[in-house]
Amino acid sequence: MPREPTSTDRHSRLTIDLGERSYDIWIGDGLLDAAVAWQGLPQSARALVVTNDVVGPLHARALLDRVAPLHGSVDCLELPDGEVHKNWQTLNLIFDRLLEKACDRKTVLYALGGGVVGDMTGFAAACYMRGVPFVQVPTTLLAQVDSSVGGKTAINHPLGKNMIGAFFQPVRVVCDLGLLRTLPQRELSAGLAEVIKYGPIADLTFMDWLEPRITELRGLDASALAYAIRRCCEIKAGVVAADEREGGLRAILNFGHTFGHAIEAGMGYGTWLHGEAVGCGLVMAAELSSRLGRVSAAFVGRLRSMVLAAGLPTVAPRMPASRWLELMRHDKKAEAGSIRFVLVDDRGRADVQPVADDIVCDVIAQCTEPSRDAGFGPST
Repeated sequence: MPREPTSTDRHSRLTIDLGERSYDIWIGDGLLDAAVAWQGLPQSARALVVTNDVVGPLHARALLDRVAPLHGSVDCLELPDGEVHKNWQTLNLIFDRLLEKACDRKTVLYALGGGVVGDMTGFAAACYMRGVPFVQVPTTLLAQVDSSVGGKTAINHPLGKNMIGAFFQPVRVVCDLGLLRTLPQRELSAGLAEVIKYGPIADLTFMDWLEPRITELRGLDASALAYAIRRCCEIKAGVVAADEREGGLRAILNFGHTFGHAIEAGMGYGTWLHGEAVGCGLVMAAELSSRLGRVSAAFVGRLRSMVLAAGLPTVAPRMPASRWLELMRHDKKAEAGSIRFVLVDDRGRADVQPVADDIVCDVIAQCTEPSRDAGFGPST
């Protein structure tokens, strides 16, 4: 396992190796003000910073000042905050601004926000004039360890999460750890779900490292955060380089997401945060793996304890089994109506397999509290 950073490792850089589409991920505290993180970016007559009405008042001015020397003019667009707004209507607000400002194909977009802002800005960049450069500046833990890296962009549909989108790589990702200090605790916990997933699918040594340090991460310990974010990005970088368009290996990054996306869509986008739904989904996917003899009950219990320690739900909301199955058949991994799940084994390896509906329904029943009303939101 790579060396854990020390207090002197202020900034570090990783590269996503995709040939001519390769790009750097910068990780460290204070990167918004560090010239090194912005050197070599495309210059243009116009640029647009896309953020939301929560992050914008906190950080947009600093980003605008930093990138202004690269562009003739830089505009800022604040979108409404929340997963419920990750749709065509909000996406069109980006296109409206680009067209109003007569932006050309060299215009650079900057995504300043969490996964919703990053996904929509990336999708807009992929579509506008058939592709303009964009830079990810993730402000949430979830986005820094997952959604900002790898070039998956999308919006939601009422029948399925992230079902309409494109693969489109950014030209850079800048992960400033200092931006996490403005995160609400609930959002920080949600990000830990995506951190936790990397151990079971790829690196049990990282899982061993993470297990006793979840409290430190929730407390924004700088050294622990720097190492966790870098290790997650290293794992994802390797997977994306091997399978950019999710033809096989990359699907393992969706561990827990088939259940999690069903929770998000079934409850209504925004009722559970994405990370809350994924946290519960990790437990359900581990239980499914156990039912198939791939991991022990002790492994499931260990993962459940980590999710609980992160402040995330481990009990699924009540929905009819038929509704769960309907939603999961809209998952991107489904083939010919067959639901396919990311399953893990006790050696830190994962793959994707179809699972019979009756086994899936048994897991749903076991992980759902019978007395719990689905309208009450997440619970631990």
